[in-house]
Amino acid sequence: MTVREGSLEAPTRHPLDWKNPEFYDEKAALDEMERVFDICHGCRRCVSLCNAFPTLFDLVDESSTMEIDGVDRKDYWKVVDQCYLCDVCYMTKCPYVPPHPWNLDFPHLMLRAKAIQFRQGTPTQFRDKTLSSTDRNGTLAGIPVVVKAVNALAKNKTVRNVVEKQLGVHHKAWLPDFTSEKFRSYAAPSKGYPVRDGERTPGKVAIYATCYINYNEPGIGHDLIKVLDHNEIPHVLAEKEACCGMPKLELGDLESVAALKEKNIPALAKLAREGYAILAPIPSCALMFKQELPLMFPDDADVKAVQEAMYDPFEYFVARAKDGLLKTDFKTALGKVSYHIACHLRVQNVGQKTREMLQMVPDTNVNAIERCSGHAGTWGVKKEFHEVAMKIGRPVFRQMAEHPGGGEPDWIASDCQLAGHHIEQGMTEAGRNVDGKLAHPITLLRMAYGLA
Repeated sequence: MTVREGSLEAPTRHPLDWKNPEFYDEKAALDEMERVFDICHGCRRCVSLCNAFPTLFDLVDESSTMEIDGVDRKDYWKVVDQCYLCDVCYMTKCPYVPPHPWNLDFPHLMLRAKAIQFRQGTPTQFRDKTLSSTDRNGTLAGIPVVVKAVNALAKNKTVRNVVEKQLGVHHKAWLPDFTSEKFRSYAAPSKGYPVRDGERTPGKVAIYATCYINYNEPGIGHDLIKVLDHNEIPHVLAEKEACCGMPKLELGDLESVAALKEKNIPALAKLAREGYAILAPIPSCALMFKQELPLMFPDDADVKAVQEAMYDPFEYFVARAKDGLLKTDFKTALGKVSYHIACHLRVQNVGQKTREMLQMVPDTNVNAIERCSGHAGTWGVKKEFHEVAMKIGRPVFRQMAEHPGGGEPDWIASDCQLAGHHIEQGMTEAGRNVDGKLAHPITLLRMAYGLA
């Protein structure tokens, strides 16, 4: 019987069986990698997405048989190390995802392998655990008497060379500044607007600020509040908030993901059941609650409630506009905007809502680039991966600079601010003048409304 290639059905994601002891059976995982890698080798549709697939195909092509049976299974881990769980192969490229009988889920197979690696321990585990502890890093580095020194040392070439040798963080990789003025401590309280529910949208918002907004760029969060206030949408902050768990997930540290879930979900589920739309201004964090936690805890009613209430901000704003409840009294044109669609936003399957929103602004020309920037959270700053991350991003750097409106863009933006800075670095290294042009789309929306 011939197996039909591809699938016309929507992909169906199976829950992650991470509590089953067999999940951590290395031989069983390697057997499944051999099966999946053989299918990938015969297809090669994902070769341009990231470095995991070129690494795999090179291993096959350079083997004695030029088939997967000629590859030493120890080398499978080289493929695992190149995957940063963006999910794009599963959601946009692979024709063999379930319900296809071949049942191929490359990212979650890589996640299983990373979980096995984490349990066994790796030479870089101290570095990896340190980088993924975003709450701890932000709290310590953001102490008022410490923050200036931390930010200055992060830009010192001598210090960065030492950090590369001792910790494994590439000396050229962009690193975010920290702030002592954390968003949650200084966020403006909501004004007394009435709740106006729409057909598609709740009329009140709860903000899950994310580690990055809290500890690194709180201005994005303040801009979100200004946009909500301008549209007379009442808001609250989540009562308690910890890291969403995505950095730990990408490391394979699933027990830490579960611990963070226990800190976040009760407060967020309470807000969801009270009728709030929960907005997370960083796509990876929204995806964690929309997809990864529901797949890890498929029978948890609280996780399900949060999943249904979670929105990307622009997903919410566009739906609000369709409800006739969003103001379009824009006062400032944005000109030519080169906008990068973050991978973790693409796989939320909500469409290009940021682009739709920005294009509502008069005299604004949005050039949308739908390709991985290569940054991938903490992956792109690591010594062994940074140069590959820059290579993956080169097509994006070039396309961001070549605005179809002619000339250089007035603004460059990405929903993932980490990707935005990575793109800014890549464009600068390519000789492009982008100084002062990077702005988060939420900031651009605040500017378009003419809000100070």
